[in-house]
Amino acid sequence: MSKRDYYEILGVTKTATESEMKVAFRKLAMTFHPDRNPGDKEAEIKFKELNEAYQCLSDGQKRAAYDRFGHAAFSQGGGGPGFGNEFGDFMSDIFDNFFGDGRGAAARGGRGGAPGRERGADLRYNLEITLEEAFAGKAETIRIPTSVSCEACDGSGAKPGSKPRTCPTCAGYGRVRAAQGFFAIERTCPNCHGRGEIVDDPCATCQGAGRVNRERTLSINVPAGVDDGLRIRLAGEGESGLRGGPAGDLYVFLSIKQHEFFQRDGADLFCRVPISMVTAALSGEITVPVIDGTQTQVRIPAGTQTAKQFRIKGKGMPVLRSREVGDLYIQVFVETPQNLTKRQRELLQEFDQSASPENHPESSGFFSKVRDFFGSAVRP
Repeated sequence: MSKRDYYEILGVTKTATESEMKVAFRKLAMTFHPDRNPGDKEAEIKFKELNEAYQCLSDGQKRAAYDRFGHAAFSQGGGGPGFGNEFGDFMSDIFDNFFGDGRGAAARGGRGGAPGRERGADLRYNLEITLEEAFAGKAETIRIPTSVSCEACDGSGAKPGSKPRTCPTCAGYGRVRAAQGFFAIERTCPNCHGRGEIVDDPCATCQGAGRVNRERTLSINVPAGVDDGLRIRLAGEGESGLRGGPAGDLYVFLSIKQHEFFQRDGADLFCRVPISMVTAALSGEITVPVIDGTQTQVRIPAGTQTAKQFRIKGKGMPVLRSREVGDLYIQVFVETPQNLTKRQRELLQEFDQSASPENHPESSGFFSKVRDFFGSAVRP
């Protein structure tokens, strides 16, 4: 006999809100409650249908599954092509995660793992590298304090020669159900604390935890082109799980030291270089550093001003997981002479006296505009 539609049982439409379904359920529950209909088998059947329908539709996840697949969503035997046991297990995982403590199949010994074998925690390691190392990449060896599987008991938590036994309270499920009014409440098993197993004779080395604290040495490959704040994930290199459970992951967070010469912007590098007043005025060549450890020459044209920028193509940082390379930008600033001798002062004064507006076009133009501005603002 096929099941009736849950919405039809509650007497609501598929667009009904939670409050509308709640009102409809309470009204019908009062009508068909067994206490009000003693000995009425039909009322008892309707009450059970009503309770089943409301438990499904009042749960957002269950309702979404029912709207999509109908009653087949909750059938372990299969509801047509594409369902079968695999779909039933999938739905069970969802409900376990919703009602339980987040361990799902792993807590009950399903596809996610055996009872009591909880996944280990993820770990974080902060690694600081230089800009040169970020440019070339490097192999780094790190040491981290963590929990590893106990060798004495092979991670089971039980004394060597013994084994954990299935919890008699929950039959290895890790959770127990209790009826409460119209509903069934599921909670963590109080006997095994959700593990599904009981260790009567714990391992002396790990005290029944199945893991011990150790310092581990790991090798990390830092690829060329990494940027500040990049996270590298090492799967399964985190903390070992309880009683043989799967290990967590290790996340290595990279930070790059501030460089003496270069500032980074993505794949491009910027280097601020001082030049003499004479070089800026008469032209010349300067030698600048490159991140790969070499040097290159930059031609400074006559009349170069502070903040002038010169681009050296392909001398920046490599782009991660790409063949592209950024550029190097040389930003010059003209250094004003200091600690002048008497003769040097005389030469500069002679130059200043003989200079024309063409020698200083920017300053001459600026102050000319200032005079025009304030002159037009003057009232007789």
